[in-house]
Amino acid sequence: MDCKLRVVSKDKNSITLEMLNYDNTLLRPLIEELLKDEQVEESRYYIKHPVIDNPQIFVRVKTGKPQAAVKRAIRKLSKRYESLSEELSKAVKKAENN
Repeated sequence: MDCKLRVVSKDKNSITLEMLNYDNTLLRPLIEELLKDEQVEESRYYIKHPVIDNPQIFVRVKTGKPQAAVKRAIRKLSKRYESLSEELSKAVKKAENN
């Protein structure tokens, strides 16, 4: 499944993105990671209708560009899941050798 983003609205301090071909399992960790960022003032996601509408995320920053905050959060999550995948591979290999 190809995941895509569409900018719904953007101004100097905030951005709203529509998440195409996503489900909620990615949204919560993304919002949580955004909220850890000291430059982020507010971050949330919402879905108007769970069956017919795509989820949207809203990000407002205190400083910097909102799209930069989203990119930072995505990079951090990517690294976290990559290391988790490596740990899984090591654990499976170890289990197979025992």
